[in-house]
Amino acid sequence: MTRFKGSDLLALGFMTFALFLGAGNIIFPASAGMASGEHVWKAALGFLLTGVGLPLLTVVALARVGGGMPALTAPLGKWAGTLLAVAVYLAIGPLFATPRTAVASFEIGVLPFTGGGAVALFIYTCMFFGVVLFLSLKPGQLLNRVGKVITPVLLVALVLLGAAALFAPAGPVGATVQAYQAQPLMKGFVEGYLTMDALGALVFGVVIATAIRDRGVTMPNLVTRYSIIAVLIAGTGLALVYLSLFYLGATSQGIAGEASNGGQILTAYVHHTFGSPGLLLLATVIILACLTTGVGLITACGEFFSELLHVSYAKVVWVFVLFSLLVSNQGLNELIRVSVPVLVGLYPLAIVLVVLALADRLWRSAARVFRPVMAVTLLFGVVDGLSAAGFAALIPAFFSQLPWASLGMGWVLPVLVTLVLAVVGDRLLSERVSNPI
Repeated sequence: MTRFKGSDLLALGFMTFALFLGAGNIIFPASAGMASGEHVWKAALGFLLTGVGLPLLTVVALARVGGGMPALTAPLGKWAGTLLAVAVYLAIGPLFATPRTAVASFEIGVLPFTGGGAVALFIYTCMFFGVVLFLSLKPGQLLNRVGKVITPVLLVALVLLGAAALFAPAGPVGATVQAYQAQPLMKGFVEGYLTMDALGALVFGVVIATAIRDRGVTMPNLVTRYSIIAVLIAGTGLALVYLSLFYLGATSQGIAGEASNGGQILTAYVHHTFGSPGLLLLATVIILACLTTGVGLITACGEFFSELLHVSYAKVVWVFVLFSLLVSNQGLNELIRVSVPVLVGLYPLAIVLVVLALADRLWRSAARVFRPVMAVTLLFGVVDGLSAAGFAALIPAFFSQLPWASLGMGWVLPVLVTLVLAVVGDRLLSERVSNPI
């Protein structure tokens, strides 16, 4: 029976950390830190709940059901579960997250050296996705190539950046913008959506398990245990990165107050602190982080859609890489603008799905609880997505009057009420069936 040694577990944790640490994990904490100002640590705590806590719970939920997302969504029924899985895979794959890894690494890591221009972006994205394609075509080598080679280099660069942010801040903590003054923790919680980590965890769970099995570990309980250990290692690393970047942003208002995204904040900080050589450090962090995440996303999508559509893994990878290449040439701000409504709509579904999977011992029939609760969550997800897209005028006033609606969390109370009613109904129906009159 094959077991992992300590070095193997560490490499697996490093690989998992690298899979999660992508563009959003670096861009959004810096911008949220600048906006939260004096409330930086409350906002950071909310961000950690969705950026670290939720992905950890997601992998635990996947481990409990003993499979990937199809097993997690099984109580919804085949068609509903498949549609939800497809929506998540497309969002974290070729439509948003994967293209974002390329364009974010270009704008932060390459643009300061080459200047702008569509031609430069196109050349870079061709090179970026060429490497992604090479690494993704052999998913069995991810642990060796990512966990033992790329991630250690990334960690050294991150430690240097994080230490600079803590010990050489650009200035004092700045003022708090209006959006973070009332409820900074809840605002940080919603901002954590933008990392896509919870959605990524829904698909990375399979990638992690595959990497473990490819090393000869076949016992399900060991695969589950090693997966959870890997996510704990990755979660610790992510939390440290987020906290340092929040502080970096909060203390950078004096040098980057006019920045329109977190990438510009980071560029301004490293140039202020390290001068031109600092841009090389930032380029290393961003490019390696985005590269490993891009590989993980393409690998996960390739495995899912090859099984769903009964086509070869290699063909799916080629198609998704080429499609991601085309989408990535739209620019970072445009990708963020388009992706936010989709994420706001999908994240409640992911959160509720994971919570239901973890609490499955509270009811007799999973379908009787999952279906009504997820249906209500979907309704509010659509409403919040429309609001984030700028169509608030189309939404009935009732939705805006719910608690936390202004933060995009209006779904919480209705979903809780639906869950309680569904659990009570499940118990009553179960008793009626077991004790027929």
